[in-house]
Amino acid sequence: MLVTLKEIMEWAEKRKCAAGSFNTPNLESILAVIGAAEEQNVPVIIQHAQVHESLMPIAVIGPVMLELARRAKVPVCVHLDHGETMDYIGKALEMGFTSVMYDGSLLPYEENVRDTRQAVETARKTGASVEAEIGSMGRRETGVRIEGEPEEDPAKIYTDPRQAEEFVERTGIDALACSFGTSHGIYLKEPRLNMDILDGIRERVEIPLVMHGGSGISERDYRTAIAKGIRKINYYTYMAKAGGGRVIAEIERRTGREPVLFHDISGWGMHAMREDAECAMKVFAMGEI
Repeated sequence: MLVTLKEIMEWAEKRKCAAGSFNTPNLESILAVIGAAEEQNVPVIIQHAQVHESLMPIAVIGPVMLELARRAKVPVCVHLDHGETMDYIGKALEMGFTSVMYDGSLLPYEENVRDTRQAVETARKTGASVEAEIGSMGRRETGVRIEGEPEEDPAKIYTDPRQAEEFVERTGIDALACSFGTSHGIYLKEPRLNMDILDGIRERVEIPLVMHGGSGISERDYRTAIAKGIRKINYYTYMAKAGGGRVIAEIERRTGREPVLFHDISGWGMHAMREDAECAMKVFAMGEI
């Protein structure tokens, strides 16, 4: 069942839990995530990031995401993650995406406000929800560090709670992605989350909060963040890593004994990703401590 982000956020707020939001740049990942959500009987968000365009064009994968979302037994939002240009956001909305994220977090503040308002006005024409971001995690969705962004001092890129309040009021967005110590990609050291930032934002902002860079966080930190208002958790890297790890293990086990066929590889990866997604969904659905 195809729904908007706002509808899933209402479900998460009612339960005081978080919905998982998974990048799905290929058929196997879409099937893995929706299958996991149906097994757990929870709503889910599948998303395509603009930075993945070279990996899989939205014109190819978008219609697949939408069709499988419509067929799903649970509510599914089809979301554009980290939309960087209005043209790309327009493509997603015209295609039927029910939610978009405009990412102007690297722009000067006033430009981010202006462009986010434009994204909201455009999305409202189709009834889609809008997520936006202030603060930055220093890496793109691929996990590659953004040139010029600090690596060792995340405090410099934390979301300012007072600015978050003004940003939400001026833009009319439905969900706010905030920076409080998470990072895209593989964590090279244990992440240290500043929960005081979340407390400050929650005191001033009433709309749902979003955690980007959600892979690799401890279960306790997930639950603490959810208790402090996180209602959407973006998760991809460790799910993809699980799929890759399973493929490597199976190939090594079969080397010299039997042929490895490509459909076997995709199947191994898909099953491993589904198992990892199910584990993540169970944690996200626990709700407050």
